Amino acid sequence: MLRLGRREFGPHEPVIMAIVNRTPDSFYDRGATFRDEPALARVEQAVAEGAAIIDIGGVKAGPGEEVTAAEETRRTVGFVAEVRRRFPDVVISVDTWRAEVGAAVCEAGADLLNDAWGGVDPGLAEVAARYRVGLVCTHAGGAEPRTRPHRVEYDDVMADILDVTVGLAERAVELGVPRESIMIDPGHDFGKNTRHSLEATRRLGEMVATGWPVLVSLSNKDFVGETLDRPVKERVIGTLATTAVSAWLGAQVYRVHEVAETRQVLEMVGAIAGHRSPAVARRGLA
Repeated sequence: MLRLGRREFGPHEPVIMAIVNRTPDSFYDRGATFRDEPALARVEQAVAEGAAIIDIGGVKAGPGEEVTAAEETRRTVGFVAEVRRRFPDVVISVDTWRAEVGAAVCEAGADLLNDAWGGVDPGLAEVAARYRVGLVCTHAGGAEPRTRPHRVEYDDVMADILDVTVGLAERAVELGVPRESIMIDPGHDFGKNTRHSLEATRRLGEMVATGWPVLVSLSNKDFVGETLDRPVKERVIGTLATTAVSAWLGAQVYRVHEVAETRQVLEMVGAIAGHRSPAVARRGLA
């Protein structure tokens, strides 16, 4: 059972995490949800389309203008508090690597800390333990936040992913983070080239076999774009194909831009796998 905030999710229940960037320079939406009004509209739409988690980020993942901890806090804390007020049952996640920011958003009502940079600030897991919130433990190949990989090599990329993510998860439990609120993430694109990310997807079942719930953040990423030679705005089909494969291999949580489309993919895969019934089953019975 995965427990996040007020919600519980069964082992075969897919969970959609909708991305809401509180940045003026996000790679996909180019700052569309930087201001409060469109950001809150995005939350409302995502929840209506089936998102159980809203992932709020205050710093662009890639290189760009410096964003201090104080500025990241300013972009996220008030918004977290407002989302908590308007949507009391939604799981609120904050995408941050900084313990200082993590503590501030937990005070405002966050349920989950999404550490996309692989524990670069060990204090973030300590914050999760102190506030008894969830934690995403990600493999980033030792990369520094907001840097791009350059000629990264692994003897065995999945072995490294397992070593890092399981190690981070076990440390989090030792610190006091609730075991049922921890997820592991292979970190597609983070500290990896396209072939690494493809292999991580192909071998995702090895992560699932650890018993930790697996989160994948695939949405419109560069490994999809390079695989298909498509620009950012033309990567949805590739993303959904990768989502279907990940679902078949057992991933549970999906961090996405396109909520409604992802939900259909997950429901279809779930029905094929026998985890859910068709919404309607009239064919051949009338």
